[in-house]
Amino acid sequence: MFFQVLFHALTSSNTSQTALTFAALLVLPALGGVISERSGVVNIAMEGMMLTGAFASVMITLLFYHLGVNNALCVILGVVAAILAGGLMALIHGVVSINFKANQIVSGVAINIIALGLTSYLLFVLTPAGQGVPSLPPSLRLPTLSWGPLANIPWLGQVLFQQNVIFYIAIVILIGVQFLLFRTNIGLRIRAVGEHPQAADTAGVNVRLLRYLCVISSGLLSGLAGAYLALGVAGLFNTNMTDGRGYIALAAMIFGKYNPLGAALACLIFGYGYGLSLPLQDLSTNLNLSYLLQTLPYVLVLISLVGVVGRTTPPAADGIPYEPGTE
Repeated sequence: MFFQVLFHALTSSNTSQTALTFAALLVLPALGGVISERSGVVNIAMEGMMLTGAFASVMITLLFYHLGVNNALCVILGVVAAILAGGLMALIHGVVSINFKANQIVSGVAINIIALGLTSYLLFVLTPAGQGVPSLPPSLRLPTLSWGPLANIPWLGQVLFQQNVIFYIAIVILIGVQFLLFRTNIGLRIRAVGEHPQAADTAGVNVRLLRYLCVISSGLLSGLAGAYLALGVAGLFNTNMTDGRGYIALAAMIFGKYNPLGAALACLIFGYGYGLSLPLQDLSTNLNLSYLLQTLPYVLVLISLVGVVGRTTPPAADGIPYEPGTE
């Protein structure tokens, strides 16, 4: 019985569609992490940036909705607010890490804690009796695109051609980041700053400015992921709704060896772990294993990192504050 359900889940279009949705949610902060770490700044704060973006997206969407603004424009403004909120959190991380040369891991942990506390407090203050935000109506959510006749193709249509608009944007961003890092002069400078900032500085590259831009970019992408989670996947905001997804994105970045395509592949693997956990939870209801199976994506993260972390080499200057005039 178990193996029959497992086989059906593996071949089901619903499972694959859910897996790709979850993968797209992870790939945005993972790409942001790749950009930041390639420039030499450790960023483990994607969780907090996503959470802040999710909160901002819902609150700004509802604000403009109650002001009578067109529903589609409300959603767009909510997404923009999420991106800016993530970027603001990243800017704070950049100032602490680049200007004040604080420990970048400690700064990232602090950002995550601040984001959780701040959003929880504001949710309590801004909602009736602190009960949270109810489910948003479909008109205030990010739309799912259906690609006409392509959406009617058996299995493939549902999996690839009936996805949220952010899914397709994530694919474009993935291709763009891959091209940027390895096919442009800007990408060469980013990688040089992460490997040998002194040499890059000597060649005329503004190390601090480039690191700032990369860190802020990671926040912008994480904020977009937060908007996708709140306005596209869940349709609401709850306390700590990111539920560790930023950390999974961090693991995907490491698993992918700081390469955009590698990180995307890792996100796909973790996405399938999440997609499989749902039908298996239904099967295990009578066995009291449903809560245990919810940990499947995180177990996959641990298993993957056990065999990869020791073999993954980060950029040489990753996590090392830059001091002009020093080797």
